[in-house]
Amino acid sequence: MKHVNVLFIKFAASLVIFGISLGLLFNAPFVEVVSFSLLVTIISYFLGDQIILPRLGKRNTVVVDFFLVYLIVWIFGAIFFHSYLMIGWGSIISALLFAGSEVFVHSYIVKNIKQSVQEKQRSFNQSFAFEFSEDPDPAKNKDE
Repeated sequence: MKHVNVLFIKFAASLVIFGISLGLLFNAPFVEVVSFSLLVTIISYFLGDQIILPRLGKRNTVVVDFFLVYLIVWIFGAIFFHSYLMIGWGSIISALLFAGSEVFVHSYIVKNIKQSVQEKQRSFNQSFAFEFSEDPDPAKNKDE
């Protein structure tokens, strides 16, 4: 049930974001706004939240979500829309707003759903950070 809540939150946020960035600014039809929202919600949830978030953390997942939304709007916008201005600015504005909303969604996921997120993240092992050794002096070996 918790995953359904996250999907609903992501869908509602993306519906508002695409409604503003594509619907209000560029007069995109409501059907295209809903289709973009549904596509981005499903792909972002499974790729970003289920695969990348447990392995790389919140910050890297937001970057991946930004580029994911940018590419989705750019590729499918070229099919649906006929204006290059609408495709270019629509993808930038949508990606920025979606990445901003994903900061809060990922915080919610880490706090309430994924207890294993912190366990799966790679940690820095400081015992392998430095290697100390002595290099043999080549001049010392010639004299002996």
